[in-house]
Amino acid sequence: MTFSRTQNPEIHASLTEELKLIPLWSVCLAVLGFLVVQYFFWVFDPAHRHHPGAGTGFHAFFAISWGEYAALYALVIGYVSKDAVRRNMSAPFWIVACLLAPGGIGAVLYFLMRPPIASSCPVCGTPIHSEYHFCPQCAFQVANSCGVCFRTARVTDLHCVHCGHELAKDNTPARLRVFQG
Repeated sequence: MTFSRTQNPEIHASLTEELKLIPLWSVCLAVLGFLVVQYFFWVFDPAHRHHPGAGTGFHAFFAISWGEYAALYALVIGYVSKDAVRRNMSAPFWIVACLLAPGGIGAVLYFLMRPPIASSCPVCGTPIHSEYHFCPQCAFQVANSCGVCFRTARVTDLHCVHCGHELAKDNTPARLRVFQG
């Protein structure tokens, strides 16, 4: 019996879309950061100049590790600069937070606190957050909700899970009625 490893094309597509957010200036800064760290470790301050070091292997390991850290830091800053705008967040604030917080804590906080990507209304194009049921500009219903408690309901639900209201009695738009039955 053989097991084949299948790749989910949706995950691959979303990863490539996320990587396209990294701007060219950030990639150039990452390459420059890696090269500067290599210059520092191998030319400016070699370990064997003042006292015998732990060996070339350890020296190479630390040189490459710190170079990768510098490059990754630059790539994260570039990603945050584009992703924050896409999520209706303050890009300058999060860039400064990523730069000033030590050890990458600013980037970790950004990834923990970022809201979902805001979509747009199919009718008027207004940015809509994921928790909205109706467009704030044109009142177009963008999500199924209970007519009594106004909480989100799945399209396939017959009754509201919060208040027990029969969802079929609500005036559901035609585009959502297709899924109900």
